[in-house]
Amino acid sequence: MIPTSVIFSLVFYAFVSSITPGPGNVLALNTVSNYGIEKGKKLFLGIFAGNFLVQCSCAFIVSALAALLPKAMGIMKYIGAAYVVFLAIQMLFKKKPDMENTKPASFWKGLTLQLVNAKIYIFGVTALTGYITEYTKNIIELLIAEILIAAIGSLCTTAWIFLGNILKSFYQKHFRAVNVVMSLTLGECVYSMLVG
Repeated sequence: MIPTSVIFSLVFYAFVSSITPGPGNVLALNTVSNYGIEKGKKLFLGIFAGNFLVQCSCAFIVSALAALLPKAMGIMKYIGAAYVVFLAIQMLFKKKPDMENTKPASFWKGLTLQLVNAKIYIFGVTALTGYITEYTKNIIELLIAEILIAAIGSLCTTAWIFLGNILKSFYQKHFRAVNVVMSLTLGECVYSMLVG
């Protein structure tokens, strides 16, 4: 059984990783800021569908790795932690995103964006190997964890959508401070992943 503290750590990690400005969030923010929610609905649905597809595929990837290479799971935890450290450092030095040059898009553009976004594959595998596989490698439980992660990701993207102009102006104005806070928060996620 997965301890409640581990589930809370996983949820916290998923929230921090999902609320940060990634390709899906920035595209959603740009679309709603420039064209409104109504014109962006198809794109948003594509982003959500892609997120769920990717996360569920991560459960199968991790399950296959666990069955084929049991020792790989312990190594993956450290690779995942290193990746999160990389993301935190990258966020510290990130330049302001260009939110003005994207046009409203279709369901397929949102879906494709997620399917080719290596960050969310690594995120899904890292979440499972960092928090869950120590307690279970059951495919159903891995899928449930990934569905939870995808739901959190979709809620975070929804926050970017509904707060559109407010988030855009705040993020642009306090870009460096927001990125420093998010980087430090990702550092806490690495700590909880490795130390528990």
